Amino acid sequence: MTTTDTASQPSASAPLLDLQALVVAVRRRRRLWGSLALLGLLLGAAVAVLLPPRPTAVTKVLVAHKDDQPNDTGTLIRTDVELLDTTRIAAAALRTLGSRENPEDFMRDYRGTGLTNNLLRIDVTADSDAEAVARAKALADTFVADHVRRMREAAEAESKSLLDQRDRMRKELAEVNSAIGDRSPDDEPKASASIESLFARRAELDSRIAEFDQRAAEALTGTPEVVAGTQIVDAPHAVEHSLPRAVGTDAAIGLALGLVLGLALSAVGAVVADRPVLRREIAANLGASVLAELRRRPRRSARSWGRRRTRAARERLTTTLTRLVRGSAEPVSLLELGCARGTGLIALDVAGALEADGPVVVVDGLPGTRLAGAHRGPGGPTVLSGERATAEGHQGRRLGVGSVAPGTAWTDLRYLGSRTVLVVRAGHGSTAWLHTVARQLADQRIEVIGVVLIDPDPRDRTDGTLWDGPHLARRVPGERPKRHNGGGTSHAVQAVGEGRLRAERPSMPAATVPDSDQEAR
Repeated sequence: MTTTDTASQPSASAPLLDLQALVVAVRRRRRLWGSLALLGLLLGAAVAVLLPPRPTAVTKVLVAHKDDQPNDTGTLIRTDVELLDTTRIAAAALRTLGSRENPEDFMRDYRGTGLTNNLLRIDVTADSDAEAVARAKALADTFVADHVRRMREAAEAESKSLLDQRDRMRKELAEVNSAIGDRSPDDEPKASASIESLFARRAELDSRIAEFDQRAAEALTGTPEVVAGTQIVDAPHAVEHSLPRAVGTDAAIGLALGLVLGLALSAVGAVVADRPVLRREIAANLGASVLAELRRRPRRSARSWGRRRTRAARERLTTTLTRLVRGSAEPVSLLELGCARGTGLIALDVAGALEADGPVVVVDGLPGTRLAGAHRGPGGPTVLSGERATAEGHQGRRLGVGSVAPGTAWTDLRYLGSRTVLVVRAGHGSTAWLHTVARQLADQRIEVIGVVLIDPDPRDRTDGTLWDGPHLARRVPGERPKRHNGGGTSHAVQAVGEGRLRAERPSMPAATVPDSDQEAR
């Protein structure tokens, strides 16, 4: 089973959306959504200061309707709101004010709102408070007059219609009375039935005429109630504007909008980027266990206990890597992904710890000259580029430092060391690139000892250990042969010979070579 096979197994059974990983990814992008929230707060406060609202006046009108019902859902008051927003009302109010403004332009400066089934609020804006109050009063008076006129016209039209029907029935009644008067008592008995029907028709017409008279009177009687009920209940007055309240309200709205937008962008970006953050995801995709981790360096303003804790963590990491390098029979390299500077410093710390055993040469394979200008005390480790290390052939232990970032020359990594420790910054590489790194290292027959996780999430409680597969973190380094990768040119030649032997026998991985073969070497 290759490294890519080990890395592909967890992804096959992984859920479509890991909520824990999503939450961690969003939390790690707190600079983005925090910046957007702060930007929204500042923009909201700036809008309140630089773009203050226009002077506004408000008034309330009680609107009575002839067809008011207790179960009305607000249809009548919504009709009044729409009638208020018409050019007829706007033009009449402008005539009252003596203004030549376009009614369509004036309609943009006021708004009607139905508070209840019979209460209408009118908000009017203008260039000054006095002008706003005058416009609100003219608009309210115009609306009341228009409403009263419409109610009267409707009542008069209804009453006229009822009276017209009454007059038609009176004409028919006169005809019935004339027909009854033309009959004499000596008429034949056969005509008695016709006379009875005429009397019945006359009685019916009398009843309906009386009913229409009553309905016409009622139609006119209800109009005074509507007229008296429609009135201005809250006189027009200017709305006080509080700048601190406006700043606070707009800033809170901007903060909420910026925060929501930032969280949404962070979540979408985390899903689209697909960059593992949790230990278990990084270990599964690389096919190697997480050996150690190092938190982000504290800022200058951090407390002294935070800096001491970081120094202690670096010392523990240096001790762990020094043990691995000392216990390795083959050259070891540190390959970085997203943390080139930190990897170089870690390599210098490990090389400094290994100097107690003899000379140490750090082979710098990082892009550029990252370690050439690194500060080293007197007698510190020698830092050489890959070309100089190959040409000069320095004696002593070798520690390679390289990169597996996009654009890496994969065939050159084996010259840095046949075994490697990956130094990966959490959330830097995508899932696809982590798989690429694992596959390329397997193709180059570079054994991944483990992973050093840089800047892990402090709330990550997942396990970064792989419990199956050939690429496990070695728990007992002493199980390997007690040989070191230092000690002169003969050891380097012997390591190259061992690499060739494994290349000639690909069916037998290095982790499963019998002890008898190792002793023969």
